[in-house]
Amino acid sequence: MKNLYISMLALGSLYLLPVTDNNISASYAAEPVKQSVKVPAMRNRVYAQLARAQKLADEEGKQAGLEVLGEVENRIDSLNSYEKAMLWNFYGFMHYGNEDLDAAIDSFEKVIAEVAIPEPLRLSTLYSLAQLSMQQQKYRETLTYLKQWQQVNTKELTADQHILFAQVYYQDKQFAPSLASINKAIDEAKSKNKLPKENWLILQRANYYELKQPKKVTEVLESLVKYYEKPEYWLQLSGMYGEIGQEAKQLAAMETAWQAGYITKAQDIVTLAQLYRFNGIPYKAATLLEETIADGRIVANERHYEMLAQAYLAAKNDRKAIPALIKAGEINETGKFDAQLAQAYLNLENWHLAIKSADSALTKGGIDRVGDMHLIIGMSYFNLAQFEQSLAALKEAEQITSSAKMASQWYKYVKREQVQHNQLAMLN
Repeated sequence: MKNLYISMLALGSLYLLPVTDNNISASYAAEPVKQSVKVPAMRNRVYAQLARAQKLADEEGKQAGLEVLGEVENRIDSLNSYEKAMLWNFYGFMHYGNEDLDAAIDSFEKVIAEVAIPEPLRLSTLYSLAQLSMQQQKYRETLTYLKQWQQVNTKELTADQHILFAQVYYQDKQFAPSLASINKAIDEAKSKNKLPKENWLILQRANYYELKQPKKVTEVLESLVKYYEKPEYWLQLSGMYGEIGQEAKQLAAMETAWQAGYITKAQDIVTLAQLYRFNGIPYKAATLLEETIADGRIVANERHYEMLAQAYLAAKNDRKAIPALIKAGEINETGKFDAQLAQAYLNLENWHLAIKSADSALTKGGIDRVGDMHLIIGMSYFNLAQFEQSLAALKEAEQITSSAKMASQWYKYVKREQVQHNQLAMLN
């Protein structure tokens, strides 16, 4: 019975019954509650039987205690309301100890059905019923008991009691009342210069999220980061900054998490790289991707090589983009990355490799701007002073709508340069 005794103390419904002269009265740990009904005294013989039930339950097991309670129940018509209430109260403890919540609830409901009982007993039993219903996930019943309890209770709610209301309202999808209760608990803690508990803030954040108040969700996450610094809170805070359009703060939060060693998942690393790109810092994106691909934190696949290459290209570093484009091209069977290589080699004035890559892109196919490849070939041949090959490639580009205008301009330019080149050759 000892473990049961401790468990029921946690529910706030166990009352020690000291003998006073020939009658029995209850002794309560809680502060007195205004009594509106005269409570009859508990007689000594009834107290003795209840005490005997508890003693047997402690020494021989709960079943022995239940048998004694059964003997008392057989004479229930001779009991007054207070004695009946205490009988049902003891039954409730026994059933709770046997993990029979339905029977415990039934017994405690019989307690509060008695009119002439001490108000502290009614108060604590209602609170116990609320907690038991909460355990069974019967949230409407929980709210009913809590509201009845609140009608009897004359004291201000404690922070923990506000939290219980908040939890039940939340589970019942009543998010506004839940938020009101959680805010009261947090305000009370702050008024006493205490930190709000972590799970309180989590519940507050959940309510703001359900109520579609992203700025408030962000504020709560700022508190979670401040008071309970955890990796997931930094990442969530970064995401919320992005949602409310504060991109600079979004990057700052992610970068702080990276520097603190909180970012370990590949997707989060990729997100940080994307934030660097979005905020106009492509070189940092590239170096981050290159480092994490090299050490295996990011899988060396086509997508990540492409991201690496694009970051270097955005940073105007074609030379460093080339190895990533080559790696991506080895994975992808189309000419997609050969086309990008052709442009990079053209930018670096590596005419031979530009031609080779553009030819490879055209051969493999699967590229969007075919005309651009002919243009690159034409420009590269021109820079190699191979005019006929240049003009032939530009002629191909002229046949394609997307590149026709530029190809025509280049064709005329190359044609003029060819004439001048030939005239100079004749003079020599």
